[in-house]
Amino acid sequence: MYQKKIPIDYECGLSVAMEVVGSKWKFCLLDEIAKGATRPRDLVNAVKGITKRVLQKQLSELELHGVLGKTIYAEVPLRVEYFLTESGKSILPLVSAVDKWGLEFAPQLKSIIERKDL
Repeated sequence: MYQKKIPIDYECGLSVAMEVVGSKWKFCLLDEIAKGATRPRDLVNAVKGITKRVLQKQLSELELHGVLGKTIYAEVPLRVEYFLTESGKSILPLVSAVDKWGLEFAPQLKSIIERKDL
């Protein structure tokens, strides 16, 4: 298994938080699962731009960290559904706050980027 070159600093809350949710897609995935998209196919459709490979990797990491749980149904074809654990539910206020901030900051960021492109 892959070993990180820089160990996690468990004394720094930001380091721990970044380990768990610090990627391009994890906040989006947590938000979509909280809204009810529980199957991988639904998540690929809901999160624009994510590939199936990256989705599986991100879901596996969230499951490894105890933020998500997974139910596998013994059906043909196999059905898998993800759900938020108690730890995952405790992150939702943070996800909501980041979403709110992003929506408020979006016009300013768009203006900044458009000025740089001129």
